[in-house]
Amino acid sequence: MSGTPHPLPTRPEDVPAALAARFNGGDPAALAELYEEGALLAAGPGGAPLTGPALHAANARLQALGLPIEVRPRHVYATGDLALLLVDWLIEGTAPDGGPVRVGGTAADVVRRGPDGHWRYAVDSPFGTAPEGLPEE
Repeated sequence: MSGTPHPLPTRPEDVPAALAARFNGGDPAALAELYEEGALLAAGPGGAPLTGPALHAANARLQALGLPIEVRPRHVYATGDLALLLVDWLIEGTAPDGGPVRVGGTAADVVRRGPDGHWRYAVDSPFGTAPEGLPEE
């Protein structure tokens, strides 16, 4: 799971595909480029939102499973430099320790167009309104 990172998106509807390509590429730094400075990850109800290194560590932990993420955008609602993305996603397979993995949901994400014209996550809410959160370490 390596290769050239997917280009940064110039349209909000391209953000989910860029996320999948960069996630599946296995490079946490490439994935981190899809988040604006100060972005927030809502890892699940009851937990504190993650920002900065904690956000990137949570993503890296999922990438370390070595399993691909599949994304299916439902809706993209854009106005000006902001967009709401509703995206079904799934990570499924066998973990490096041999255990089964199935984690997914319907994300309700906010992306913003930066001064460079690229769209990045401002709020990453992978589980939307679902009661689950990210798996424990």
